[in-house]
Amino acid sequence: MSDRICIHSNGQMKPRLSARDLVSCCGPRGDGCNIGNAPDAWDYWKSNGIVTGGSFEEPTGCVPYPFPKCDHYIPSTGLKPCPKKAYPTPSCQRKCQVGYNKTYDEDKFYGASSYNVHKDEKDIMYEIMKNGPVEATFLLFVDFMYYKSGIYHTVTGGYLGRHMVRILGWGVENGVKYWLAANSFNEQWGENGYFRIQRGNNECGIEAEVIAGMPRI
Repeated sequence: MSDRICIHSNGQMKPRLSARDLVSCCGPRGDGCNIGNAPDAWDYWKSNGIVTGGSFEEPTGCVPYPFPKCDHYIPSTGLKPCPKKAYPTPSCQRKCQVGYNKTYDEDKFYGASSYNVHKDEKDIMYEIMKNGPVEATFLLFVDFMYYKSGIYHTVTGGYLGRHMVRILGWGVENGVKYWLAANSFNEQWGENGYFRIQRGNNECGIEAEVIAGMPRI
């Protein structure tokens, strides 16, 4: 959403939308910190708007993220391991942090539309090229958690559930096609927080549930 606002405003608007505002206020189907529901999130952006908010470490904007960075499965320097249970979803406050220079309603950014992208490799590529990154829901397996580099495809480990990521590009390495995607496991995980996954064969269902939207500029 933030990327698309920047792209379609020709770089004039560069908000960092608040993850806390979305997960806290999206409603019961959004499911808060428990994975969430991608279509509901995009519909919420369109109907209710989302305010700005930085990270716990850089608490900028109206509603910053309340939880610190942590290690996801692969130990790294300086971060504590993530808790075994998800944090409880924060309450929906609908007000900006003390000292911020706008009201909650003044700070909102809205979507103009939300839609599913056809589950075809070329259609997804065209959507990214024309309008910006998309969100994909895919099947999560244990071996993904320990990904470090390269082009991922599941080899071993049990099914953990569904997971949502941002696909922002594609490429080919040694004849293998891949999607480039951003994960939410911090910069210490994978390829500086990003990963590559096989493209064109619906690996782990990555091409089956792709959603996007257009911002209201």
